[in-house]
Order: sequence, then structure tokens, then C-alpha cells
Amino acid sequence: MAALIPAHTVLISVGSNLGDKLDNCLQGITALTKGGLARLEGVSRFYRTSPVDYTDQDWFVNAAVKITTNLAPPDLLRHLLAIQQQMGRKSGGIRFGPRVLDLDILLIGDRVMRSPDLEIPHPRMHKRAFVLQPICDIDPAVIHPVLGRSVADLLNALDDADQQIVPLAHQPMLTKGGLS
Repeated sequence: MAALIPAHTVLISVGSNLGDKLDNCLQGITALTKGGLARLEGVSRFYRTSPVDYTDQDWFVNAAVKITTNLAPPDLLRHLLAIQQQMGRKSGGIRFGPRVLDLDILLIGDRVMRSPDLEIPHPRMHKRAFVLQPICDIDPAVIHPVLGRSVADLLNALDDADQQIVPLAHQPMLTKGGLS
């Protein structure tokens, strides 16, 4: 049974580079809030993004969402992993490789935690344009709780020309209630 704690704000990265990438992301966001375990508070634009680390793969579609939830961090992680599995993601494979759906917890308020299964803030978020730009769409003043810098500052400090990020021409309309 999931442990419930006082409501907290969570930023989650959403991505896909297999199949109908945008639809995979939208289905993942819908599944995240289905059943009342999380409430959608904000959503970024959707972007086409070049792969990072393992570059011999198709480009991704990425976004970020802001939710509130009463789930404890380990239970939220289990919820995200279950959604990925339901969408057809297999465990194993190439690290940073192709995926139907990727849901990563980036920040939980100003919480800092490290366990074998979960590290908050996400350990590579400050190095990823495909994470920082979508968070900036939601709130550029969000402070990285370890680095003490805003996500806008971290994005501006990135010096990696290989990380390409292009807004999708057609942006789906997502509201706090879901797709509209």
C-alpha cells in the first residue's frame, strides 16, 4: 500500500523516442494523474530534442510537468515505473537508449534525498537542456536545492552545442484537467 504524506510539489520529465512520441508522452501524463494519485498543476511546451550520451538513436519528444501528490517519493517512483511498463517499456537495454516512455522525478520541492533507487534532485538534470528548458517554461525561478541556482541560470550556463532542443510546431493543449 502506498504511503501518503502531506501534499508536495513535484517536477517530472516526460520523454519518448519510439513510436508516436508525442502521443506516448500525452498518454504518460494522463496515466500519471488518473485515479487521483497526482494532480496536474502545470505543463511545459513539448520539444524535439537530440539524444544525449547515447547518440545513435532517433530524436526525442520531451516536456516537463508539475504535479502535486501525497505519495511518498518511493511510491511515486513505483507509480512512474508502472506507467512506463504499461506503455511497453522494457527493463534493461542500452543505458540512455531508445524508450517508449521515460518519466523521471526531477525535483520534489526543495527535498534532497539519496537511496539506491532514487536520487532527488535528479543527478543529471542540471546538465540537460531537454530537462531545464521545459522546467523554465513552467517556472524559471525554481531553485536547484543542491546547487542553489535557478533552473534559468543553469540553462543559460549550459555550454553544449550538441544538445539541440526545438519546440514542436503543434503544441497540444493540456490544462490542469488534462487534454482539452
